[in-house]
Amino acid sequence: MKSKTRPKQFLELHGKPIIIFTLELFERHPEIDQIIVPCVAGWESYLEDLLIRWHITKVKKIVTGGKDTQESKMNALNYIATYAKDDDIIMLHDAVRPVIDAELISANLESVRKYGNAVSAVPFTETGIVSKDRETTTETIVRNTLFIAKAPQSFYFKDVYAAHKAGETMDPKITIDTCSLMTTLGIALHMVPCSSSNIKITTPEDFFIFRALNDMRESEEIMG
Repeated sequence: MKSKTRPKQFLELHGKPIIIFTLELFERHPEIDQIIVPCVAGWESYLEDLLIRWHITKVKKIVTGGKDTQESKMNALNYIATYAKDDDIIMLHDAVRPVIDAELISANLESVRKYGNAVSAVPFTETGIVSKDRETTTETIVRNTLFIAKAPQSFYFKDVYAAHKAGETMDPKITIDTCSLMTTLGIALHMVPCSSSNIKITTPEDFFIFRALNDMRESEEIMG
């Protein structure tokens, strides 16, 4: 996303920033007690104003984000560590992943209570190809064994905090995603099915897909 005026989570659809679409999903869910947001440095007061304007009340703290995703998550987890209990459930979610629903949040919580963790995932629908030189294929992977990890990803606090502490000395390519980090540490994760519409808005094309999905949902609500 080549927006030069603001970080992509603050880009607007129909006058509403993407991050507000996302926050509203957790704001409205009855089992979500509070929200912690690691924010791009310099945009904290901007976000504070948005929270007031859009009546987001569950955000307990805006922490300044770090140089990368791992550091930003640690900033949030370190703050939570000042008061959290080991068995508090922590859900990690992307600000630019606004197309989920209450059912997926509930399914994540249920999975943590039953299995100890949860990763939202969808089946891989293409043929997976492995290439070591980025020019020729070395093998293909049967697609019915592949899934795409999405978010939310949910854990007991003691587990996710310990994992990210361990990740501070690991390759950032591994720690950018909590699912990858957990898997590298040998922790099996329970998959929670989610819709393929659970997109992360990374490219301009993603934004147009989000707009189409949002407009479709609004039309469905109007038409009943």
